[in-house]
Amino acid sequence: MSGGKFLETLAGKRHPTPPIWLMRQAGRYLPEYRAVRSTTRSFLEFCYTPDKAVEVTLQPIRRFGLDAAIIFSDILVVPDALGQKVWFAEGEGPKLEALTDPSQFGRLSRARLQEHLAPVYEAIRRTRAELPRETALLGFAGAPFTLACYMIEGGGSKEFGKVKKWAYAHPESFKLLIDLLIDAVVDHLGHQVDAGADAVQLFDSWAGVLPEEQLFHWSLDPMVRIAKGLRVRHPHVPILAFPRAVGPAALMYRLPETFSALSLDTGIGAHWAAKEIQPHICVQGNLDPIMLVAGGEAMEREATRILDKLGHGSYVFNLGHGVVPQTPPDHVARLVEIVRNWKPSS
Repeated sequence: MSGGKFLETLAGKRHPTPPIWLMRQAGRYLPEYRAVRSTTRSFLEFCYTPDKAVEVTLQPIRRFGLDAAIIFSDILVVPDALGQKVWFAEGEGPKLEALTDPSQFGRLSRARLQEHLAPVYEAIRRTRAELPRETALLGFAGAPFTLACYMIEGGGSKEFGKVKKWAYAHPESFKLLIDLLIDAVVDHLGHQVDAGADAVQLFDSWAGVLPEEQLFHWSLDPMVRIAKGLRVRHPHVPILAFPRAVGPAALMYRLPETFSALSLDTGIGAHWAAKEIQPHICVQGNLDPIMLVAGGEAMEREATRILDKLGHGSYVFNLGHGVVPQTPPDHVARLVEIVRNWKPSS
């Protein structure tokens, strides 16, 4: 089957060693990525240039032989496609023309989403055609709450005070935005699967800033609705959920009828996850990205510890978040070797 070991693991098949891919595996830590990036004026232009997006998606597969590729794009292409102004300031990260009033929602429209994001879908088509058959291709999107964070804050934030105040004080109007984003993300993921994505991951990067009841309303419920909406179009597509930094509330997301796997951040203990989450759903994670920077014996010990805890069950090896720019590529190669050579204890 296309997608090999990775998709088979999500479907419940056990392998002697788990599949491995890494979040943000196509990125600035690779010199070949930096070479391609230097030929493009802006980050969004990079995302919307299929030739370049395909090339950098394939780079880590060529180097490391990972079990899955993830299409090079960004979660903020969705607000951009809806009509919100989005740009990336060098050295500062994403910037958006912040939403400050519900009346501004009228400017946002899904009508142009497929046309605007056609370069992303073309990149997926080309990448799937060039990937080895046994290598899975992941599409992805930001979950509605995380997208709303950027759209209301106008970029990243430490406290996310504006978006949380809006959600707490004006839940009716906040729900209008979340509902719009649910529909837009279903569209976006559906088009990615149409184009050849074998599976998709939903990133709720800022879910952890919400208290439990709000977490259910603004993170979990929208993600479940997206999964159900996507499966109307693509009944068998695997969907991975990544609610970052939610701690023990990760238990709410262990829904095997909804998600094919639950991705764990670094803050969730592998021993606890093996007892409380893995018996219910495939898990993915969760090596600290800075451990990958450190490399050496420290990385080997920690990767082996995680494998010993989670490798006996349904499991995909990954990081607890994305590869950081200062990561030596040789450390990635060594990590892949560690995972491939791991021997389960009896």
